[in-house]
Amino acid sequence: MIKLWMNELKYENDVRALIMAFYHGEKIIVNPGSEVLNPDTVCLCEMRIDFFVNRLFVSLRDTASEKRVSDWGATVFEDYKQTKNDLKRLVYKVLCAFTGRTLPWGTLTGIRPTKISMQLLDEGYSDKQMRDFFEREYKISDAKYRLCTTVAENERRILKDIDYQKGFSLYTGIPFCPTICAYCSFSSYPLGIWKDKVDDYLDALSKEIEAVSSMFGGRVKPLTFYMGGGTPTSLNARQMDRILTKLEQCFDLDNVCEKTIEAGRPDSITADKLKAIRDHGITRISINPQTMNQKTLDAIGRRHTVTQVKEAYALARSLGFDNINMDLIAGLPGETVEDFMYTLDEIRKMAPESLTVHALAIKRAALVNREKLYLQSASVDDVNTMINLAFETTSDMGLVPYYLYRQKNIAGNLENVGYAKPGLEALYNILIMEEKQSIVALGAGGSTKIVHHDENRIERIENVKSVKDYIERIDEMILRKNNHLTSIKM
Repeated sequence: MIKLWMNELKYENDVRALIMAFYHGEKIIVNPGSEVLNPDTVCLCEMRIDFFVNRLFVSLRDTASEKRVSDWGATVFEDYKQTKNDLKRLVYKVLCAFTGRTLPWGTLTGIRPTKISMQLLDEGYSDKQMRDFFEREYKISDAKYRLCTTVAENERRILKDIDYQKGFSLYTGIPFCPTICAYCSFSSYPLGIWKDKVDDYLDALSKEIEAVSSMFGGRVKPLTFYMGGGTPTSLNARQMDRILTKLEQCFDLDNVCEKTIEAGRPDSITADKLKAIRDHGITRISINPQTMNQKTLDAIGRRHTVTQVKEAYALARSLGFDNINMDLIAGLPGETVEDFMYTLDEIRKMAPESLTVHALAIKRAALVNREKLYLQSASVDDVNTMINLAFETTSDMGLVPYYLYRQKNIAGNLENVGYAKPGLEALYNILIMEEKQSIVALGAGGSTKIVHHDENRIERIENVKSVKDYIERIDEMILRKNNHLTSIKM
């Protein structure tokens, strides 16, 4: 536990995220009063942040050794953004001195760091000017600067001939999974419990598909189509065919730039399901092992085997799928650097067209937290080594980094990176991560984002996450979208 005192709370989230980057998984209590804390909870350190007139003071004390580090900084409170960055740099300086560590991303804790690179590139910054800016403002390492800039350059290359400011991309969510992984915080529901409600869910989803299509005036064509979850292949072949047919009846999916289905769990993939997907003209799928170590799969609740991963992959290849993505997670409980290297070697043999590498992030909604489970995660240094090994391996495989994002509670304050063969990058991933285009999201947990480019703002329309609520409140979900989607420029 860490105690944090602040006399100005509007910067609390920024400070909290930075502390968490140094003390991953520790609970932070802000301005603790006289309330009784759990006597078994150990307070590692106490931080105090005081705001004076155009002055900042940060101090950090180790509660066991009484070691103290403090420093002053200047700012201009009239400028919120400037004050936030000044404060984060000062807090970072104190944390670095206190812990003897630096962070690869410096003070950057946001989800989309490549947005900064994209903006600087658009403004004509040279490489040196950009490097100086990232060092001065965010204390970012050279390796992460290079990664961030490379991703931004690849994104610009992919987007340069696409009129993404018009139209939209279509997302459809299938919120069921064979089982729920210990680290998962998505809106997912175990199929064994919900199997009798799947067709009811598809009834409601079909109703939303029809209604949203009518809001556009008919069978309009999205730029890209993506079906995610959950695990879409939790549906059986008949159900998959049913929902894809409904989507094709209501939207023009014949000539979209890209169609993806996140097949996901290997234990949900069968020949009849893949044939149903292939019959609808979809050739890009994801088969996600997360790791190729069986002991880890067992520990995190992924009820499939390494053999099933290889079999599902070979089956997809035999049925003509020529654009397969695979997901891996660095820092899974109990995994060593050697374990992760073994996974990379096994993936290299299969040679997927794209590979997405995540640094483990365990959110409060994850099963491991809800059920008070204990899983020993890898050290920050080991996770960083794993991420670097993934970069080297993907480079050897001829894959380039093309999108990047970060999450709250991500191990080592690191990142998730998508790598792909040039020309086979997933356009949808770039559009949603960089918030370049409106995304119309259907299904439970779907988050529609309408990008108003001329006003530089994003309008969000959320569907309820609960399957039960979605089925019962589908008319409300439709009403939420009504009168909003017409603002999308076609």
